Amino acid sequence: MAGRLLGIDVGTKTIGTALCDAQWIIASPATLIQRAKFTADLAHLRSIVTQQSVKGIVCGLPLNLDGTDSPRTQSTRAFARNLSVLNLPVLLWDERWSTAAVERQMIAADITRAKRATRIDSAAAAYILQGAIDRLASS
Repeated sequence: MAGRLLGIDVGTKTIGTALCDAQWIIASPATLIQRAKFTADLAHLRSIVTQQSVKGIVCGLPLNLDGTDSPRTQSTRAFARNLSVLNLPVLLWDERWSTAAVERQMIAADITRAKRATRIDSAAAAYILQGAIDRLASS
């Protein structure tokens, strides 16, 4: 499969998004969506999918450190299932450590706490998407 992929990091207040190029080389942070009702969230995602000619979605799956599900994991699985109306493949990708890794990178780059707060979810989505495309491209 080739074509742009949309990475999403589904949080309780926001959805971080990221996009990769059609050749699956690099993922970049995109829009931060403020969570609302699912229909509004879906409308935002549908707009991105249409505007960017997205061919599939990689959704970060927040597993516990031991690999088990938590209530947040179950909520994310339900969110991903509800994306079926977009008629795109949805890949759930282990996102353990993604936010921590991105925050460490931002701190190392001397990005202020305020700026980190507005960028971290989309940066985490890019981190998740990059991990997925690296793995998919090598298979």
